[in-house]
Amino acid sequence: MATEKNNITYSQFACIGTGFSGIGLGATLKRWYNITDVVLFERESKLGGTWSINQYPGCACDVPAPLYSFSFAPNGDWKKLFNDQADILEYLTKVSEEYDLISKMRFNATVERCEWNNARGRWRMDIRDNTTGTVFYHECKFLFSGVGQLIQPRIPDFPGIETFKGDMFHAARWKHDVSLKDKNVIVVGNGCTADQIVPAIVKETKALTQIVRSKHWIVKPPLMPNFTLMSFLFRKVPGLLHLMRLAIWLALENSWRAFYRTSHAAGLRKSMENTTRKYMKKLAPAKYHDMLIPDFPIGCKRRIFNPGYLESLNEKNLTLTDNPILEVVPEGVRTKDGVIEADVIALATGYTTNSFLPRIEVVGKNGETAEEHWKKTNGAGAYNSVLLSGFPNFFMILGPNTLTGHTSTIFAVENAINYSLRILKPVLDGEAISIDCSQEAEDRWDQEIQTGLKKTVWAGGNCNNWYSRDAEGNQSRNASTYPFTQAHFWYKCFFPIYEDLSYTPPLDRRGKKFGFYVKAAALAFGLFMSVKAVRHVQEEGLKNILQGYAIQAFIKYHMLRMRIRQAIGA
Repeated sequence: MATEKNNITYSQFACIGTGFSGIGLGATLKRWYNITDVVLFERESKLGGTWSINQYPGCACDVPAPLYSFSFAPNGDWKKLFNDQADILEYLTKVSEEYDLISKMRFNATVERCEWNNARGRWRMDIRDNTTGTVFYHECKFLFSGVGQLIQPRIPDFPGIETFKGDMFHAARWKHDVSLKDKNVIVVGNGCTADQIVPAIVKETKALTQIVRSKHWIVKPPLMPNFTLMSFLFRKVPGLLHLMRLAIWLALENSWRAFYRTSHAAGLRKSMENTTRKYMKKLAPAKYHDMLIPDFPIGCKRRIFNPGYLESLNEKNLTLTDNPILEVVPEGVRTKDGVIEADVIALATGYTTNSFLPRIEVVGKNGETAEEHWKKTNGAGAYNSVLLSGFPNFFMILGPNTLTGHTSTIFAVENAINYSLRILKPVLDGEAISIDCSQEAEDRWDQEIQTGLKKTVWAGGNCNNWYSRDAEGNQSRNASTYPFTQAHFWYKCFFPIYEDLSYTPPLDRRGKKFGFYVKAAALAFGLFMSVKAVRHVQEEGLKNILQGYAIQAFIKYHMLRMRIRQAIGA
């Protein structure tokens, strides 16, 4: 039986996880409020979250590198269009060091239970030290969940899986001490993970068999200029990196038009499908076309940028099959065509999804757990994807219905953090003890999300995507993706609806409303002047305007020169 430590530590802020969410929170607390009283608990032995856990061969991001970073710490030092796992982990470490966050991290610390103490206005956390088995306690005023989503491997329940005599492991727990050289290897799965693994290992193996379980649209990666040159220009030309990030963000946001269930969106999808189908047929062997090319709309599953996978299918030692595994046997796996021998089996079978607090019991002010709370709606949900009614001072980063199918999740992570820090400011200022949301507001938000999802390709496509799969692997409602643009999520996070929030004690927001109206008026005035300036340029012509500014500058320069001469003469 594990021993317990009776001493209780305290911090104003606490976060579960040290991935992009936890690091983003720590950095933003420092940037916005100069707050450093935060502790980040991590069950692994080092920071990075999913980018620390996933270290399989070929592991990389599928979002263009300039956009896959924090807006306050843009990453201009990239070696390729899609950064490798090691480069992303290096970036996260660099940001952590810059904001002195590593000293705030507690590693090998598994958070098992969190309970709100109404009398003390604090969260009490039960945390297990993985190295000793000891349970210790920590209290905090504000509790954040940054546990991420693509963390927990999904292990298939193949009959006889325990009888295999070789090495078997999930891609997310890759055993780097197992050599693949001159061995018979089986890769189970053909999603994004498998499509990165196969080209990375095929030439090392004696024979590689990939067992296809579903189909995916594998698209051509966008062409980018010389990476070394671009990295140099990002360092030397002020604002160029921000401009590049904006251009990529706008391009990806524009692609959202194809996700709706409208005739216009269907036309866009059809065009992309025709282009992608030709691309896949051009690169992959003809004998594999029927196994690879989907019959469902593009966007129904997350598209895969080709990491060299289609080209690797031409290797002589690679075999692709879509025959299901009937059972695992000591020497390999059995399909309807017989036994496929293997020395190593790599399971690229995905992750447990729609599970937002895995193995963590979070108890709110009424004694209700988060899982019990979610049973009311038959699935996970959260107001603005962040708040749970009845769970004061508790905030979820990358919570229910936050993921995107078209752009960087880091944008959603930052918006959730910024929203949380905006709405908890009255508590920081001592105007209230806690911040919560009403159940009516949460239900209304949840209904809006689920209604929006029905209008997207995720609901209309005849594909089995992981967005609508529960922790047990069964089909359920979509608690993963956001059914609107990320510009819409930014707007919702930038302008909180305070009428939906519950502060204890209640706030008098009349003065704050006046301040909000002043800011809104200033923003409207700024937009009006911007539109006016654009019209002025259209009417007068950019050349005439620049000439006017040049003449004004010339006159002012000579006036200043005459004054200096007069002053010297005096």
